[in-house]
Amino acid sequence: MEPTSIGTLPPSAFANVMAGIRQKQADGVTAGPIDDQPTPDEPGHPEYHRRRRAEWALKRWETATPPRYRRADATHPDVQAWADDVAADPDTAGSLLLTGTTGTGKTYQAYGALRRIAAAGPRVYEIRATTAADMYGLLRPKGSERGTEEELRRLVRVPLLVLDDLGSAKASEWTEEVTYRLVNERYNACRPTLYTSNLPARAAGAPDLTTALGERIVSRLSEDTRVVAMTGEDRRRGGRAA
Repeated sequence: MEPTSIGTLPPSAFANVMAGIRQKQADGVTAGPIDDQPTPDEPGHPEYHRRRRAEWALKRWETATPPRYRRADATHPDVQAWADDVAADPDTAGSLLLTGTTGTGKTYQAYGALRRIAAAGPRVYEIRATTAADMYGLLRPKGSERGTEEELRRLVRVPLLVLDDLGSAKASEWTEEVTYRLVNERYNACRPTLYTSNLPARAAGAPDLTTALGERIVSRLSEDTRVVAMTGEDRRRGGRAA
């Protein structure tokens, strides 16, 4: 028997069909929900875009990281916690100071922290890593074609800064003033900074950052900077940092 289209039905049969449809609607038969929300693997889903940001940030991290530290991983729980806070809300995370003797893994943990932040897929990922010695060299007269003030502004304004070996340079009024301006302006702007130093923040009767940098600088560091003491033997001599 050949199928019959609705258009060929006589008026009475068509009316019966429409009556049946209306009856089903009256009995509560409705179309099921349509799930048209994007999945984590599709554009529009927050996780999809977080992954894309993480991929981009990790490429930036690799470019900014010296080859020796491109396998760095933040393994210290306190360093991990700080990195997670920076990724979640850099304005409230504060700064981090890693102290410890030479070779205890401070720089390794610092680059590992930058990597962990990148992997979280933050909305902003602009970083700069330098040593205190290189910073002072850059900021001396004729140290840069951009000029001292412009270089200092760039260091102050970068969203995330690593300053390695703080307190290692020979102290002078000039180094204290430069360091104070950097620390103070980043402190006022609530920009997170990761410092490393072979010196403790404060130590009774022994060299510390207070004697190397001055009370003004350490006072600002002490308010919103977490201090993590790295211990263990010299990694470079075959030891292993804790």
